[in-house]
Amino acid sequence: MTSSSFDAFIDRLAAVETPPGCNNFFDHSAPANALRRQNLAAYFGEMLHRAPKVLLVGEAPGFRGMRITGVPFTNRTMFQGAANPFGLFGPGKGYALPPEAAAVAAEPTATVMWEVLAELDVLPVLWSACPWHTHVPGQPLSNRTPTSAEAALGTPFWQDLTGLFPIETVVAVGNVAHQSVRRSGLDVPKIRHPAHGGRARFKEGLQELLAAGTLQQRH
Repeated sequence: MTSSSFDAFIDRLAAVETPPGCNNFFDHSAPANALRRQNLAAYFGEMLHRAPKVLLVGEAPGFRGMRITGVPFTNRTMFQGAANPFGLFGPGKGYALPPEAAAVAAEPTATVMWEVLAELDVLPVLWSACPWHTHVPGQPLSNRTPTSAEAALGTPFWQDLTGLFPIETVVAVGNVAHQSVRRSGLDVPKIRHPAHGGRARFKEGLQELLAAGTLQQRH
């Protein structure tokens, strides 16, 4: 797969007109969104060399995570070098933070996600059922569970990722993702989302998939 394939994917993502309360932070309405598009392209480029066979589909970006960085399940501290799981992030990787990032606390779920993946030595492609930030109307600095319609709007994008990478297995992280993927006709395993105290069960779910041979470690 070539970088132009990912560029086309990101262009399609940016072009989606999202409904009220659903922020497309990749569109061309703000200069900072260009940095987020650049960051997502850098992430895809890094992942392409790893030839991942698993796609983990989460719920939706949080306002302190992907909403700021443009990369699924990341936060600003990862880009600043506080943690560099699998050598994906940190200085020198081509990522850039928008100006507003300095005033936003780091998303803790992102940290938990990557800690567990590193502990188990599992490196999937990460994405969301709804890849745009869903928030309470009039409260952009909030998170809201995406509706079925919003998740359906995002379905073509996770489906496209299964062709852009050598994906063999899709795993739903949480109920929203599971319902969304099942509506597309796929029966996939579901594991606990790591947010809100879900770290232990999230790790247990991955370990069960490893034991069953559904997932494989990198080495």
